[in-house]
Amino acid sequence: MDKKHHMFLFLPKLASKVLTNGFSVLLALKLLYFFPSSLSNHCFFFHAMTIQAFHASSSCYFHSHLQSCSTKRFPSRKTLKLNCSTSNGDKDDYLLDAPISVGDGFSFSGGKYSDGPNPSDEWFKQGKMVKAYSIPGTGEKAKDPIFGLTMGTSSQATGDRFRWFCVERGSVDNPSVILIHGFPSQAYSYRKVLPVLSKDYRAVTFDWLGFGFSDKPQPKYGFDYTLDEYVSSLESLIDELAVTKVSLVVQGYFAPVVVKYASKHQEKINNLILINPPLTAQHAKLPPTLSIFSNFLLGEIFSQDPLRASDKALTSCGPYKMKEEDAMVYRRPYLISGSSGFALNAITRTMKKDLKRYVEDMQTILKDKSWNVRTTVCWGQRDRWLSYEGVEDFCKDSNHKLIEVPKAGHHAQEDCGEELGQLIYGIIRKKN
Repeated sequence: MDKKHHMFLFLPKLASKVLTNGFSVLLALKLLYFFPSSLSNHCFFFHAMTIQAFHASSSCYFHSHLQSCSTKRFPSRKTLKLNCSTSNGDKDDYLLDAPISVGDGFSFSGGKYSDGPNPSDEWFKQGKMVKAYSIPGTGEKAKDPIFGLTMGTSSQATGDRFRWFCVERGSVDNPSVILIHGFPSQAYSYRKVLPVLSKDYRAVTFDWLGFGFSDKPQPKYGFDYTLDEYVSSLESLIDELAVTKVSLVVQGYFAPVVVKYASKHQEKINNLILINPPLTAQHAKLPPTLSIFSNFLLGEIFSQDPLRASDKALTSCGPYKMKEEDAMVYRRPYLISGSSGFALNAITRTMKKDLKRYVEDMQTILKDKSWNVRTTVCWGQRDRWLSYEGVEDFCKDSNHKLIEVPKAGHHAQEDCGEELGQLIYGIIRKKN
């Protein structure tokens, strides 16, 4: 059976099973309706996308819907599982024409989802949840914007404060270093840096709200993913981590947020290390790989595909391919819930709107004569998102040290983790 006919058999069965499941599936089906001419060339794209939309949104909606369903149909509240395979086994399986070796996740060319052991499980065991930053609002349950249905727990604000996933290495008696990931990434990106620093420092990294294992509330229900909120929430988290003096390391597009925080707390900062930050005016625009998530309709769909939202976003900015076991960790949040995709949409739209203003503020802060924090810029020379043009001149004009990392891309800690760890160690080891 060719792919086109296979899809027409698949979609009605899927639609009948998830009629009340939420708007992610409906968006995928609407694309099939509005763009029928695309079927001949992109049939398999929509095939995989529809399955992904089903799985991503099922975590958000089914837990709330099962309670109202007949107890005869659903005698127990078990998590609904979607099994995908390449075999011709049970009739209820959803078939994908891709070998299992493709890996864990969905893509436009096929793939598989697995409930088996995952490298992200091992990473999660190494961390802890820290509560920080009070949750504003009325405490109303988050609802989807189309049908008004209550969303699953992963899209809700929890308790009175948000939960942050943190990984810590080294003795608490040693000087503290906080490693802050960029957009889009996770604390996992610093896994090779932590062991290097933990010998003589208390090294801490965390997932921003909306990323990794930290809370990802639905926008407008406790957290709107604005850059101002990120500054305030970072302040709350650092206070909760109980550090009096700290060195801050931040990579990528979250650098302006950290600089804004540091400008208000210079007395607490020993060192500030910026890894491939958006320093110039031409850096204040997101690359197409990221900005696409801000698009209406298309952004919602692409953000629910793990390979588009994690793999492509992390590997298109540098020269290297990611190992499968590492890629599986980055994909995991997008596989288990649609909340990661919703957060990605919100953050991208905020970045498109406010990044220019924040980059300009960062330039002003770092050039101001009152700035007394020792600042170093580390630059991965193979960055495909941010041009090196103007970086050297900025560091010279603002009297900040510049260190080039020739083999690294935009996510230098991912590309050259141990080397970057040694650089960071050497920088913070030196006295002012």
